[in-house]
Formats: sequence, structure tokens, C-alpha cells
Amino acid sequence: EVQLVESGGGLVQPGGPLLLSCAASGFTFSIYSMMWVRQAPGKGLEWVSGISNGNGISRTYADSVKGRFTIYRDNPKGTLYLQMNSLKPDDTGVYYCSTDDYKYMGQGTQVTVSS
Repeated sequence: EVQLVESGGGLVQPGGPLLLSCAASGFTFSIYSMMWVRQAPGKGLEWVSGISNGNGISRTYADSVKGRFTIYRDNPKGTLYLQMNSLKPDDTGVYYCSTDDYKYMGQGTQVTVSS
């Protein structure tokens, strides 16, 4: 069974950090390019960041998170990460990890940035 399970979300104050993890199983994680997307309350899905398959040498970011977020992967562990720093209230939403073609997607983890 294919699974992508996100974790690490929660309530954080503006300016704080948060590390999201996404544990993959049931498919060959290393051959897939992966991404993080998010959905703010009342809005559609927004692409946040992507990472290439294999060694993940290619990483891309939405302008809104560039310089604050870092995506990386650990293929032996089958895990995708998103290190989020300097969080803003606008970063609030449900964060999902997915293969870059949306073939597999997790159930999401809630991130709330508020004082």
C-alpha cells in the first residue's frame, strides 16, 4: 500500500521555525521528484517547493518562501523534509507532500502561525 504521511505541523509564533517530515512507503521513493504544496483556509492548493529525484540536486521554491524554506530528502529513510524558518501568518495552512505529478499525496499536516 502506498502511503505518504506528513508530520511536524503545529502552532508556532511568527518568526519561529518548524520542520515538516513526510514518510513514504509502498513505492520507490528515490525515483520520484517530490514537492510540498499547501492550502490556506478558504483557498486552493499552492505549490511551495519541489526537489528532483535521485540525489535531489535540483530544488525550487515559490517566491513567497524563497530564502526561508529548505526542502531536502533522505532516500534511504524514504523521507521528504521541509525546514521552515521565519514563519509568517500567511504561511498558515495544511501542508501536503506529493510526488510532483500528484500521483501520490499525503493527508496533510496543519501549520498555524499565530501569536
